[in-house]
Amino acid sequence: MADTGTSLRRYFSAVSRFRARLRRSLSGYTFFTYLAVLGPGIIAANAGNDAGGIATYSSVGAAYGYSLLWVFLPMVVSLIIVQEMCVRMGVVTGQGLADLIRERFGVRLTTLVMSALLIANSGVIISQFVGVAQASELLGIPRYLTIPITSVVMWWLVVKGTQERVEQIFLIISLVFLCYIVSAFAAGPDWGEIASEVASPGVSTDPAYLFMVIALIGTTITPFMQFFVQSSTVERGMDEDELSIARADVIVGTCFALMIAAFIVISTAATLHVNGITTVDSAATAAEALAPVVGEYAKYLFAIGLFGASLLAMGVLPLATAYSVSEALGFEKGLSRSFREAPIFLGMFTGLILVGAFVSMIPSIPQIQLLLVTQAVNGLLLPIILVTIVKLSSSREIMGEYRNGTVFKTFAWLITIVVSTLSLLLIAQTFADIF
Repeated sequence: MADTGTSLRRYFSAVSRFRARLRRSLSGYTFFTYLAVLGPGIIAANAGNDAGGIATYSSVGAAYGYSLLWVFLPMVVSLIIVQEMCVRMGVVTGQGLADLIRERFGVRLTTLVMSALLIANSGVIISQFVGVAQASELLGIPRYLTIPITSVVMWWLVVKGTQERVEQIFLIISLVFLCYIVSAFAAGPDWGEIASEVASPGVSTDPAYLFMVIALIGTTITPFMQFFVQSSTVERGMDEDELSIARADVIVGTCFALMIAAFIVISTAATLHVNGITTVDSAATAAEALAPVVGEYAKYLFAIGLFGASLLAMGVLPLATAYSVSEALGFEKGLSRSFREAPIFLGMFTGLILVGAFVSMIPSIPQIQLLLVTQAVNGLLLPIILVTIVKLSSSREIMGEYRNGTVFKTFAWLITIVVSTLSLLLIAQTFADIF
């Protein structure tokens, strides 16, 4: 068995080297080269458009129409900068983010971060299974059929697949987000008003407006995305010559994901907001509310998008958690490993799938309370993660000539301070509203 595993690793290593040579030989065909290697950046960014994200974007569109679309511009820049630092560290060091945190900041901080990440991700994973259940019920399929089938299929695809195959599957699932573009155009929005709101936004100091701005940013930049994108880059075995390709993946992925998020806002603004429906408490509620306004087809388009989004996050989140914990503890990891070779990695992925599937089938699960706890833990964890990312990627000892430059580092610290502050304010405001 050990000889077989060694042979497989050598085979995949050879294939990876061949692909690298092929990409270099096609350097004149830049578009096709980039298209062939898109993966971690697109997958990580799209996984952020999960059930909770869709609910937030729907709420923004319903409550404020097009007036918050301008927020997506600074969010695109911020997410690109954060994820670029992660993929650059993955390419240069060959180590995941949890690996580097353990080596540079010690076991105590690593234990704290991993504990918080495990709690937060577990809650978000359950919410993705609930999202799949809600979407399937909107399509007329009972959750007690959908959840077991999707859980088994996702587990089999990841555990029995290779890195390339799993990425291909995740990328295919990401195509379902195109439903939201169709939905937005079908809603007949006022494109002139949209352009005006983006170009010259009327920023308000109303607390509810500011809270929604903070919620948008908190939904878009999350801890698990950074761990996943760096670990996936490492597993690909990319070197410094391919750094430009990794950066292109991040830029394309971020722009696509936030474009989809903007179209969700547009579709709900053009249907719910203009008809006086300003309250949306979940993605499923948004889909239901669309039906009387623009017909059943819009409801089904929205439900299909929710199903695909939740399905993607259902696979990515357990995988990101398994990568992070395995790296932090120094255990073997990788999608090309068997259970015998990587029992902790694949065992944790399996356990999280089982927990998510089981809890999501409990009737009347307190989803709001679950999301509040998850949001609080993520909000506290995000500042720590962002600070460590900037410090690690700025280190001469770790990154050498590839460390952050002065200008880039200035922007990175500015983003870290602003996003961290907004994240903590979001937690404070959320619990202030409760109590």
